[in-house]
Amino acid sequence: MAKRYVYTVDHKNEYTKIEVNFEWFPGFSKEQKRKSVESLHSSFLKDYNEKVLEVSTASTEEIGVKLSAFNLKVKTAKGYEFTVEQLFQTSKVFKENGVQTNLLEQGLDSREVKKRLRTLHENDELIGFECFGRKFPLEPKTLFYNWLYLQTLSSNDELSERIMDYGAFSDISFNPNKSINCQAEACAIYVMLKRKKQLEIALKSPESFKETVYNI
Repeated sequence: MAKRYVYTVDHKNEYTKIEVNFEWFPGFSKEQKRKSVESLHSSFLKDYNEKVLEVSTASTEEIGVKLSAFNLKVKTAKGYEFTVEQLFQTSKVFKENGVQTNLLEQGLDSREVKKRLRTLHENDELIGFECFGRKFPLEPKTLFYNWLYLQTLSSNDELSERIMDYGAFSDISFNPNKSINCQAEACAIYVMLKRKKQLEIALKSPESFKETVYNI
């Protein structure tokens, strides 16, 4: 058995995470991951009546795959396209090695960028984030990732409309014991803000996002 979170938006339009026990199917293949997703959703739906979407490359639904941070893209003012994962990783600022935006210019994909930064995480200290001229602190821990994800999602008319059909989200690869940021949580926050008609206000600035989402 395993435990994972499903992130939901309740009848009061507040998002929350629900811990779910389910049967885990070991293995790295997409087929095994999808078996685990099916098991997770089945266990969740025994107690909750919500339309749930797996948000990852292992999703059986096209929108779930497109919403993966490895696929969701934003176009810059200069016409370049980058995924959420590429921007998140290259926005990291280290104490000794500084900003990492130069990795974007090398044309590396998301996984290669993460691989390059692994050594820095082991030998240097992460002190913040910097993206498109804006600086972000390390606290709250999920602030920058969620802000970046929602900014990117809101710029995609198709996905930002279709995601409103769902009230619960999962990410089978996200292990809260090993990771901090979760694309399923970001999706739940988006739906919450959209339902509460607070999305535009939240995305005006990082400070407004922190106040609206984190009540800080």
